[in-house]
Amino acid sequence: MNEHVEHRVKSKVKNYVKGFVKVLVMIIAAIIFLLLFGYGFMLLWNWLMPDVFGLPNLTYWKAVGILVMAKLLFGHFEGKSHKKHPKKIREHFGVQRNKSCNGDFTKWEYYDEFWEEEGKKAFEGYIERKQDEKQ
Repeated sequence: MNEHVEHRVKSKVKNYVKGFVKVLVMIIAAIIFLLLFGYGFMLLWNWLMPDVFGLPNLTYWKAVGILVMAKLLFGHFEGKSHKKHPKKIREHFGVQRNKSCNGDFTKWEYYDEFWEEEGKKAFEGYIERKQDEKQ
């Protein structure tokens, strides 16, 4: 019994340590990525902006500062999981889409025939009606 509890405790500690190491590695990787991104931004700025717009060259930290300021002004720190539409609206449109498109594509084999026989005539009649309404 004692060995079982000891094994469970060791297993939990091992999992916590693995999780901590993963988080630490992800944080370090994110910092390295941001530093490299700032350096790339600085190079791109110094290559294009002085010649095109007559702006001064940037130092590394000024380039990083501009990136941070742009993120604050335009990025809103929302991340990829930010949802633009409320859940009810998404569900409503999802339900409507599912009702109208039931996956039955067997009728589409007649579409070209229909368009040749009736579709062009119907469309031309529609255009004439719209033009008459405008006059």
